[in-house]
Amino acid sequence: MLFDLRARGRRRMIKVIYMFLAVLMGGGLVFFGIGGATSGGLLDAFKSNNGGGSSNSSFEKVVARAQRGVTANPQNPRAWAALTRAQYQDAAIGDGYDQNSGAFTPQGKQKLVKAEHSWDRYLALDPPKPDPDLASLMVQAFGPAGLTRPAKAVAAQEIVVDARPPSSGLYTNLAVLAYAAGQTRKGDLAAKKAVDLAPKDQRASLKDTLKSAKQSATGAAAGSSTPQPSG
Repeated sequence: MLFDLRARGRRRMIKVIYMFLAVLMGGGLVFFGIGGATSGGLLDAFKSNNGGGSSNSSFEKVVARAQRGVTANPQNPRAWAALTRAQYQDAAIGDGYDQNSGAFTPQGKQKLVKAEHSWDRYLALDPPKPDPDLASLMVQAFGPAGLTRPAKAVAAQEIVVDARPPSSGLYTNLAVLAYAAGQTRKGDLAAKKAVDLAPKDQRASLKDTLKSAKQSATGAAAGSSTPQPSG
């Protein structure tokens, strides 16, 4: 697998993607609802926990209630969406998320796996209009700070892009995720769209950033496939 951390090249790949996502986050383009994504970001998962409000136990109760919903209505996409969201939020609070490193902890990732299974069930029911806010959360769940499922991150981001007004931020995120997943053509198309939608005075800089992201991801992937010397 691309994100098997046992290979040195693949560990470098993770670092590369972290770097570019960090750059984009610094510009307000990724995850925080800027550039066309105004809700469903990681910060939304903490809103009800600010000021000492909700606790882990309260989110666990929400998960339990949502689980009863899918048990009663296993063919209801909304029930699975509610469970997915609750499981994600449960993963993103307390000891599930390290705000210093900006990444989910091992405990949080265990809970994200449950959210992943619920998300898969939700999509398997083929909802006519998948929830873009929920998809935005799953982009983060599948990203390098979470489960590192690059192809699933791309698919979730495409749901977000399809549901919202076109913006440079949305397509920038899609391009970086696609490059990380080895989907070069999709990354190129998204990168072009991102540059076209960017303000004129930012296009050259963004184009260079995305070009570097592509080169770094490609180089890291190539390095990970190179046999390592034994001994």
